[in-house]
Amino acid sequence: MTDRILIRDLALRCVIGVYPEERRAPQDVIINIALDTDTRPAARSDSIEDAVDYKSLKKAIVALVEHSSFQLVETLADRIAAACAAHPGVRRATVTVDKPGALRFARSVAVEVVREGRRRAARRRARPD
Repeated sequence: MTDRILIRDLALRCVIGVYPEERRAPQDVIINIALDTDTRPAARSDSIEDAVDYKSLKKAIVALVEHSSFQLVETLADRIAAACAAHPGVRRATVTVDKPGALRFARSVAVEVVREGRRRAARRRARPD
């Protein structure tokens, strides 16, 4: 059984894009994150020590994004997902990064990536094929 913590519509600004006009000033990005975890220990204890500390994770993501200057949305999404997957208690992270106004006639362009947490990835590598 997997539970999920959702961080929805995190609105941040960063330099992102390939073209010179995109790199002149920070642009809006909208980030949605799904963290697969087991919430049962935290639910039983009602203690933050047994939970995914999503406030500290959000702060790390804000710092990462606001200080980044990637060309590709794919790179930004990958870095956010890697940070999430490395966070204690996270089994898998699904991250969607929207870049509003990237295409004319479209509300936004989005990239979604999925990254597994360290323990899950290590178990998968250890299994014989």
